[in-house]
Amino acid sequence: MNADTTATTATTAAGADWQAWQQSWDRQQEWYMPDREDRFRIMLDMVGALVGPAPRVLDLACGTGTITARLLARFPEATGTGVDLDPALLAIAEGTFAGDERVSFVTADLKDRDWPAKLPYGSYDAVLTATALHWFHAEPLADLYGRVAGLVRDGGVFMNADHMTDDTTPRINAAERARRHARMDAAKDGGALDWARWWQLVAKDPVLAGPAARRFEIYGEHADGDTPSAAWHARVLREKGFGEARPVWCSPSDTLLLALK
Repeated sequence: MNADTTATTATTAAGADWQAWQQSWDRQQEWYMPDREDRFRIMLDMVGALVGPAPRVLDLACGTGTITARLLARFPEATGTGVDLDPALLAIAEGTFAGDERVSFVTADLKDRDWPAKLPYGSYDAVLTATALHWFHAEPLADLYGRVAGLVRDGGVFMNADHMTDDTTPRINAAERARRHARMDAAKDGGALDWARWWQLVAKDPVLAGPAARRFEIYGEHADGDTPSAAWHARVLREKGFGEARPVWCSPSDTLLLALK
């Protein structure tokens, strides 16, 4: 089943097929990041190594609950909280995990200084996020990191897997970008969905059309944030209260940065 078929069959007479929407989201994201599962594997390896097999985890900017799904598959005794502002992606997440008492979701704007007060717990063993915080500019991202530091218990971890650009290597960056876009163009010719086409399908779904419209009222069409280097992220996280911070995985364009409280 190709990506278009998966997405367009994601609504049944009884309502949305949440698992089909999850799979469609994964395929769309993998168009951009074919090594996407590698970062999740390493992320959960480090969760297990540093905070054990039954962690309380905050899935920050959780989207459809991608990290939460992999967390619970790897650590069935884990507890998860997902926080996001996107009504459509949260609808998919809430539908996917409906009835699972290990998981709760919170609607909150991470640019609101008081968003941590909405969470069900005051501290977490791990706060995890992926491919989301590049929507932030550097100053509000640094402010967010301070709030995250206040939520991670002593000995706990924060991990962010995202686009982190090293501006000191422009030729390497240009070569990587050219290679990546050539691969993406070939995959798109083969029927892969990009971001825009995926959201077009969501907007046609009778269950998700309303939440999708609200989502674009909130965010608009594109991210306008920054993608500072991994060194910047590590420095700021240490300044905000983490004892250690460094990359634990990277691809030519992305980095998984781990900060230990």
